[in-house]
Amino acid sequence: MVGACSAKRRERPGMMTVMAVDPKQQAEEIRQAAVQEARLQTAWIEKSAQEPAQQQEWIRQNNVIYGGLIAIGLVLVQPFLTVTGLDWSAKTCVIAFSVAIPLLAALLLINYQETFRRRITDSLAVRVTRSLAQLLAFTGVFAGFWHIMWPAGIAVLASGFAAMMVHSAGFFRLEQAARAAAKGAAGAEPEPRPAPEPAGSQSQSPDSAAHQVPPAAP
Repeated sequence: MVGACSAKRRERPGMMTVMAVDPKQQAEEIRQAAVQEARLQTAWIEKSAQEPAQQQEWIRQNNVIYGGLIAIGLVLVQPFLTVTGLDWSAKTCVIAFSVAIPLLAALLLINYQETFRRRITDSLAVRVTRSLAQLLAFTGVFAGFWHIMWPAGIAVLASGFAAMMVHSAGFFRLEQAARAAAKGAAGAEPEPRPAPEPAGSQSQSPDSAAHQVPPAAP
């Protein structure tokens, strides 16, 4: 009888212990992990922003942006120079670029000085002017395309926002890859080994020094 019971126990499949998980606690843990990861990523970006190579790259990108916006503004404003009557879109384009072009030119000169000094300025006025100039230039582009054809204005507005999201996504993905590569390189570094001692300078143990026979007196 005992053997039959033990056989039935062996044939019974193993029981799995199921622990109840609180959904709120699990969601809170996921949220805290996401917040911690975002803080680490922000700290990594702030650290990389202080690197000279990253600052030089930003200077080159700003040169391309400023020069391109100035060229676009001159091309869009040129047809309105000989026109007497302008609608609201043409007036908006002309006014926006009349303010943006001088600001962009000043920022371009500052970029040349930053290239010479190999560092980015931390002036608040420069940061505010950069945002204002780019916003006015984009407004002028939107108004100019709207003057040509209103679907073109909507298209350039939508594509501009899409381009910003694509740029942000690509930038953060590259920074995440750089951070992962830096972690892997730091973990793969071998531990430093102590330098070998020269022959003849090895320290003797106390026991061997005690048992050493002193030299005979002459």
